[in-house]
Amino acid sequence: MALAYRSGVEAKQGDRVRLHGEPGVVELVATDEANPDESWYVTPYGGGVMIAEPKVFGRLFISANELSTYEDLEFVSRVEDENQESSREDQT
Repeated sequence: MALAYRSGVEAKQGDRVRLHGEPGVVELVATDEANPDESWYVTPYGGGVMIAEPKVFGRLFISANELSTYEDLEFVSRVEDENQESSREDQT
C-alpha cells in the first residue's frame, strides 16, 4: 500500500515537507503490519506518516485515511532528489 500527499506524490521516509507552514521531515511511513516498528500505527489506524517538525508540533502522526486530504501538509522535496541535484552541480 502506497501513501500519497494531496499533490499525488508518494510519501517516503526522509521527505521534506511543510506542516502548517513550518518545515518538517517524514520520519516514518507506516504501511507494513508485519514490521514491528510500523504495526503500532498500521493496526489501529490503517497506516500513515509520522512528521517531525521540532519548532511547533514536535511529532504529528497523520493516518492513511487523512493524508490525501490533509490541507496543511505540503510535499517540498525528496532527499534523493536533493542528492541528485548536488551531484549534477559537482559535475559542472
